[in-house]
Amino acid sequence: MERGKMAELESLETAAEHERILREIESTDTACIGPTLRSVYDGEEHGRFMEKLEARIRNHDREIEKMCNFHYQGFVDSITELLKVRGEAQKLKHQVTDTNRKLQSEGKELVVAMEELKQCRLQQRNISATVDKLTLCLPVLEMYSKLREQMKSKRHYPALKTLEHLEHTYLPQVSHYRFCKIMVDNIPKLREEIKDVSMSDLKDFLESIRKHSDKIGETAMKQAQQQRNLDNIVSQHPRIGGGKKYKKDVCASSDLEVKNTSPMSEQDSGILDVEDEEDDEEVPGAQDLVDFSPVYRCLHIYSVLGARETFENYYRKQRRKQARLVLQPPSNMHETLDGYRKYFNQIVGFFVVEDHILHTTQGLVNRAYIDELWEMALSKTIAALRTHSAYCSDPNLVLDLKNLIVLFADTLQGYGFPVNQLFDMLLEIRDQYSETLLKKWSGVFRNILDSDNYSPIPIANEELYKKIIGQFPFQDPELEKQPFPKKFPFSEFVPKVYNQIKEFIYACLKFSEDLHLSSTEVDDMIRKSTNLLLTRMLSNCLQNVIKRRNTGLTELVQIIINTTHLEKSCKFLEEFITNITSVLPETVHTTKLYGTTTFKDARHAAEEEIYTNLNQKIDQFLQLADYDWMAAEPGSKASDYLVDLIAFLRSTFSVFTHLPGKVAQTACMSACKHLSTSLMQLLLEAEVRQLTLGALQQFNLDVEECEQFARSGPVPGFQGDTLQLAFIDLRQLLDLFIQWDWSTYLADYGQPTCRYLRVNPTTALILLEKMKDTSRKNNVFAQFRKNERDKQKLIDTVAKQLRSLINSHHL
Repeated sequence: MERGKMAELESLETAAEHERILREIESTDTACIGPTLRSVYDGEEHGRFMEKLEARIRNHDREIEKMCNFHYQGFVDSITELLKVRGEAQKLKHQVTDTNRKLQSEGKELVVAMEELKQCRLQQRNISATVDKLTLCLPVLEMYSKLREQMKSKRHYPALKTLEHLEHTYLPQVSHYRFCKIMVDNIPKLREEIKDVSMSDLKDFLESIRKHSDKIGETAMKQAQQQRNLDNIVSQHPRIGGGKKYKKDVCASSDLEVKNTSPMSEQDSGILDVEDEEDDEEVPGAQDLVDFSPVYRCLHIYSVLGARETFENYYRKQRRKQARLVLQPPSNMHETLDGYRKYFNQIVGFFVVEDHILHTTQGLVNRAYIDELWEMALSKTIAALRTHSAYCSDPNLVLDLKNLIVLFADTLQGYGFPVNQLFDMLLEIRDQYSETLLKKWSGVFRNILDSDNYSPIPIANEELYKKIIGQFPFQDPELEKQPFPKKFPFSEFVPKVYNQIKEFIYACLKFSEDLHLSSTEVDDMIRKSTNLLLTRMLSNCLQNVIKRRNTGLTELVQIIINTTHLEKSCKFLEEFITNITSVLPETVHTTKLYGTTTFKDARHAAEEEIYTNLNQKIDQFLQLADYDWMAAEPGSKASDYLVDLIAFLRSTFSVFTHLPGKVAQTACMSACKHLSTSLMQLLLEAEVRQLTLGALQQFNLDVEECEQFARSGPVPGFQGDTLQLAFIDLRQLLDLFIQWDWSTYLADYGQPTCRYLRVNPTTALILLEKMKDTSRKNNVFAQFRKNERDKQKLIDTVAKQLRSLINSHHL
């Protein structure tokens, strides 16, 4: 029962499911019916479902049939009407076909015309588009053509501007064309070409200014010299103020200002300063000699290309290399002034160019870079000058070099460069200049002294007298009163030496010009240099002349007279220096001239040389002495050599009339003392081992001749027998032996009133021994005579007593 109920329930559920599926099939789109049918076949009741589907189809067929039966009459009517319409449509079709055929026949020409019109319209549209495209392309092509033309004419900066416009303004509008792509690809190459060409121009410029630096510097230094001359004229004539103004500083001209931000004109050379027509007669400016446009072009080109820093570094590096080359002096620079001038011109030219670049560009070079270069140049220049100037031995060349250095310093100072070190270095060169002057004047003094005749200057007329007085400050009222011809007491070397000293002072003064020294410094420099001239050079020259072997007594006497007058002229030299320096001698720290000392020393040396010379002459005469020390009897007169010697002394002392009295007296006394000493040595020399009383008496005659000469007063000024005292030792010795007054000598020895006070017992003993030996050898048999034996005993006794005196004196 239960099974029947369950089957019934399952049947009801299946029937309901089938009903649902059928409804779904009826209401669902055919394309989506697949899943519904699948659910049927997935089940097990598809047979029953098919039955239900057939039943449902039959139901629908019955409903369709009912509906068709209801509308059948209307359908028949519609078919009838449709058949009628078909006939009419057939007629209309034939009419349309005919009409179409006629229309086709009639519109064939129109179609051809329309086709032609279509083609014309297409061509017109294409032409219009072409014109529009060409309108866009032509400016590009024109700009490119202009670019190539500018490149060809080397107008690189305008070419770069054209390239900028072409790249950023024109090419973007036509970028889809193939030729534009080629242009775009070519633009970097063009930029590099412009960079390379402008850099090549810069290299040519750098090479050009390296070669022409000396010309630029020469022009700048000429301008500086003109300005100095103009300043000197203005300082001397203050009213002169309307002259042409020297344009030393190029940055003062607004025409030279070039701003980095503004494009260069195509006429780049116009950047340089152009003189007004009224200034045509002036020396052209240093910058007028150089076309700086390659630098400006290259700078602007690299700035536009964003490579300004690269350009600045390259320019500065190259200029540093050129600076080192310029600062390298030639090895033979010291030989001529032109060598120094060319060296300075190159340095000035280099820095004039750099100064111009500094003031006409913004940042290509800066003050720190210029200062660094100048410091290097200054140190190298000073070192080179120190080295090469050391080889200069010509004072004129040193002076010219100094003037050139001053002009060099003034020129660069005009461009704002510090030059104090150069002026400090000039003070070092001043010392070297003084040394070269001293050497030169040493030669001048030597020539003067060597060529002098050492004779008083003869004066034949008033004109010659005034000429000498004009050359040398000499006043002598007595000489002025004397009639012509007459003589100055000094020789020609006095006015010559005096004038050369003044010339030396002038030469020293020349070097001090333009050194910015005070008058006190100039005065001190001149005085110190003059003192060196007097104490070293002139003194040495005088000493050499005095010490020269062939200088005779007459020359020595004249030298003494000359130096006396030169000594008196020293005060006039002091006045001369005061007049040219305007520094009074009383000023604190003023150096005094040592001329007086120099001439005194020379005079004293001449005096000593006179004394030495006289003594040498006396010695020469004494070498002629030929005494017979064994003579039994003396001659009747003095020896010939001594007579000649006395005659020589008389003639010599007669020349001493112009010498100061003290000098003549000293010379005479010195000669007499030397003669006395020499005679004493001649008598006592070891070679004379024996002598007789006769020889001693002959010697006494010679001494008497000397005493007679002394008494005759060969030189005035001696009081009483002062000159005879030179021979007192000989006189007392000879009197002692000739008079054989030993008892008196021995009795009074040591007493102030002793007659033979000047006789030394040792000297007496030596002479006595020589006479003793003579007695023994020449009187072999005389010992058998009583008188001779007594005399021999007396000699022995006296000798013994003399030895006793000598021993007691030494104790």
